[in-house]
Amino acid sequence: MAASVMTEQAATQKRVNQQQKSVRFLPREHGATAMLFTPMVCAAMLARGWRWTELAAFAAAFAALAAKDPLVILARQWLVWKQLHPETPAAAAWFAGWTLLLALSGIVLLQAWPSKSTILLGLGVAVFSVLAVAVNVKNRQRSSLFQIASAVALTSSSLAISLSATGAVQAWCWWLWLLLALQAAAGILVVHARLDARIALRNAAKATQEFRRKAQMAVAVLAAAAVTAGALRHSLVALALLVAAGGYAYDLHSQRDADDLQRPLTSVGRRALALSSVYSILLIAGLW
Repeated sequence: MAASVMTEQAATQKRVNQQQKSVRFLPREHGATAMLFTPMVCAAMLARGWRWTELAAFAAAFAALAAKDPLVILARQWLVWKQLHPETPAAAAWFAGWTLLLALSGIVLLQAWPSKSTILLGLGVAVFSVLAVAVNVKNRQRSSLFQIASAVALTSSSLAISLSATGAVQAWCWWLWLLLALQAAAGILVVHARLDARIALRNAAKATQEFRRKAQMAVAVLAAAAVTAGALRHSLVALALLVAAGGYAYDLHSQRDADDLQRPLTSVGRRALALSSVYSILLIAGLW
């Protein structure tokens, strides 16, 4: 009997060890990853120059994004879970690795960026990271305010590239950040409206129009911004905003079709990425 128990314990421990080894804390949210790196690529092109410190900015951004998931696990282990979860040791190891990469990248950037800009951007990253962890621990990820804040925070990565490439946040970069944040926020709200519509298709009792109404408001903001840009004779920027507004308006209209709601989310993601890419290209041309 004792030998059987020991054998079972050994087998259980072996399974736990295998689970820990198989855990990989890499960014899993492809939309967030694209939202982080697209502004950086746009800023790198608009900077019209290249400095090797831009690589450090890319590395720091990736490390900060990747560190979120293991940090959420560690926060839940500390604040919520009473028993040690199998993924916690792996989360601690991955978090240490991503933190090390972030620290090394930060040291490089400290030598290249103005100290005031470094402190402000670093504080911004730290504050948003704490907010993201708190929201995830409390399972409030679907909060519309948090989703909009995420769009603003992730697209601010363009500032890091402007600092790395030119030594300052250029005037065009502020506009780039604003325009990308508007599009990203609208895109997030439209996706959540689709998710709500899919839920309502299966269970009408759980139907909600919250994200749909907010997505419609975001589309209206894009359209108003397009009219303003057109009035100021920034035709390509106006075209970019109209393309985004039209694309998201079409998506919201399609969400009334039950067949369209059955579309795989991977297909929806590819369509959103294509729209975002066209928007970014037009912005680059408009801000050049």
